[in-house]
Amino acid sequence: MEKSHGLANRFREVILNGTWIANTNYKDQLTNTRLDIANKKLGALNAISVLAQHIHYYINGIKNVFKGGNLDIKDSFSFDFPPIASQSDWELFLEKLWADTDEFANLVEQMSEEKLNENFVDEKYGTYHRNIEGMTEHCYYHLGQIVLIKKLLQSS
Repeated sequence: MEKSHGLANRFREVILNGTWIANTNYKDQLTNTRLDIANKKLGALNAISVLAQHIHYYINGIKNVFKGGNLDIKDSFSFDFPPIASQSDWELFLEKLWADTDEFANLVEQMSEEKLNENFVDEKYGTYHRNIEGMTEHCYYHLGQIVLIKKLLQSS
């Protein structure tokens, strides 16, 4: 289970508490970001709130499989969210993101080496291990976007 603990901790780092790779994480970047900044569009770039919801969409979709459910998420729907309308709704969303991240990581921690090496839903998706690492990398990719968009918005 050592590998599963390492994977879970890397995932927690990008969302909740790490600074090793990017010197920041989602929680650092989003907790004190006001909704007007989070919802603001900058040219053709996605709003910070949309990027956060996009990541949450994948966390929940993959977490559902970890819990024995189906893979119901689709890339074509991964940016389709109603706008977050109030600061309190934004804060509730963030609390859900932190809680779902923690649950995702806890489920990863419980996986055996055998489970990590099994195919994830279908052979074409690779193993559980590959999908967990891919999810972490996907989070870092969008974290970089969030950091840059936030800096651009604050400097304009």
